[in-house]
Amino acid sequence: MNARPKICFIKAVASGNDFIIIDNKNGELNSQNLDYSKIAQDVCQRKLSIGADGLLVLEGSNNAVFKMRIFNPDGSEVDMCGNGLRCSALYASVSGWGDNLTIETGAGILSAACNADTVKLKMSDPKDIKLDINLGVDSLILKVHHINTGVPHVVHLVEDLEKYDVVGIGLKIREHKVFAPAGTNVDFVSDIESSYARVRTYERGVEDETLACGTGITASAVILGLLKHVTSPVTLRTESGEKVIVYFKIDGRKVTDVYLEGKARIVCEGKF
Repeated sequence: MNARPKICFIKAVASGNDFIIIDNKNGELNSQNLDYSKIAQDVCQRKLSIGADGLLVLEGSNNAVFKMRIFNPDGSEVDMCGNGLRCSALYASVSGWGDNLTIETGAGILSAACNADTVKLKMSDPKDIKLDINLGVDSLILKVHHINTGVPHVVHLVEDLEKYDVVGIGLKIREHKVFAPAGTNVDFVSDIESSYARVRTYERGVEDETLACGTGITASAVILGLLKHVTSPVTLRTESGEKVIVYFKIDGRKVTDVYLEGKARIVCEGKF
């Protein structure tokens, strides 16, 4: 990495989910032929580098204000990241690109409205919804639910979220043959009330629990709505302690008008 010119970055966080942002909206970095997958593996390492849950690369778009690409710490590129989108929208807002934004992602063109440090996203309509899957994990049969909120998620309702083996069980569900070959993110939900729940998430690509996951928060709220445990809007408390609000409309199994709202902030900026 030392052979190339220094790259400017921004560090941002939303609900404990932190990201390194590279602004290439004007295309100035295109001539360097950067390997963003390799860069993500380098700079996302905790303790050994900047450290983050992912790398976001902002590029120009013919169809939106900008395009967001998402690279996990293992170098894989994914279609969507809700908290990453909130961080990118906040950066775009403070950079003067506008407060009402359209963003091109692998999951389609999405929109975001920024009000100071609060960002409200219009998410894509969920798909691939499958309720009440009996999943064999070791000697256990777990009842789980599948949904795609831009990326695939499995939602599992548990009694004691504090004591649950989120990393151990999360890894086994993430790698389960039912969800092969791409795998899945896994959300564990408890403390359910009429418009509230707690959620912890094991993230594919990070291969660990993260303090929050935007698409996972959305997946959890929508599944709870489909199961008739909650009604919109739903406040979800993440492992970071921050609360995020999800809005949605449900008509049978059809889910529309999904929004994710919460705070984001710029942490620092620098060069690597």
